[in-house]
Amino acid sequence: MEEPSKLKRALIDSSAGAISGGISRTVTSPLDVIKIRFQVQLEPTSSWALLRKDLAAAASAPSKYTGMFQATKDILREEGVQGFWRGNVPALLMVMPYTAIQFTVLHKLKTFVSGSSKTENHINLSPYLSYVSGALAGCAATVGSYPFDLLRTILASQGEPKVYPTMRSAFIDIVRTRGFQGLYSGLSPTLVEIIPYAGLQFGTYDTFKRWAMALNHRFSNAAAEDNISSFQLFLCGLAAGTCAKLVCHPLDVVKKRFQIEGLQRHPRYGARVEHRAYRNMLDAMQRILRLEGWAGLYKGIIPSTVKAAPAGAVTFVAYELTSDWLESTFS
Repeated sequence: MEEPSKLKRALIDSSAGAISGGISRTVTSPLDVIKIRFQVQLEPTSSWALLRKDLAAAASAPSKYTGMFQATKDILREEGVQGFWRGNVPALLMVMPYTAIQFTVLHKLKTFVSGSSKTENHINLSPYLSYVSGALAGCAATVGSYPFDLLRTILASQGEPKVYPTMRSAFIDIVRTRGFQGLYSGLSPTLVEIIPYAGLQFGTYDTFKRWAMALNHRFSNAAAEDNISSFQLFLCGLAAGTCAKLVCHPLDVVKKRFQIEGLQRHPRYGARVEHRAYRNMLDAMQRILRLEGWAGLYKGIIPSTVKAAPAGAVTFVAYELTSDWLESTFS
């Protein structure tokens, strides 16, 4: 098959990226909402943490959420099923351009390094180049879609009664209280997080794909070497998403705190993060450690990991299948 033109290749990558991101975000939205509720809660998020006197004393109010199943039941009872998709519209507006930019930039970088736009020629790139390409693509995608990520966090973190009934009301309040630069609150820790996260996610995904191909070659004939099943792609994405999330979760907690600091929060959901509560990212991590313990940096780790695994798997499988379909359709 001849190589597609640069414009056609970019359209295929961006379309496949946007579709895969939209599917993945919608499917995993309930876990994302629970994760965000934990991350922005200043009070302890587990029953055992409440038993520790130093953390219990630091908590100024009872904890709203103290476990994944308890949070699930509370959200369902108080907000209905739709509560699990709170903030999904800005999430889709964020993730679709994010994954479109990410996969397009990633393919461009790999094409530049390998000298070929064919995806099958990218699998033999050095693992280090896969990590670097993933990190750079993640940075470009983050800057391009960040305001929607901020709005998603704010809408998903609120329960009932709503402080912000619509995305527009949240947008207006952010601009009024913080200025337009407020739409990029928390961008620095986000970029610090996304470099290792995207690098690990794409680097380990390519590594697992190479291992899968090697296994196919070992236990089958040589012609089957390049044929990776959808299930194998799913497992590669599952492992890649889990590895990346476990390493980078504390930075995600810090990012969420910067995103919501100074904004309104209903008292039933606990204390709010005051305006300029943290001087910088290092100060935020130190304050969280001092006031909330190590558990504070890992708030929401269970729903986050449970979500990251299928999210990564669905994203990569949907991208590969959509990309192949678009290539065959428009070739």
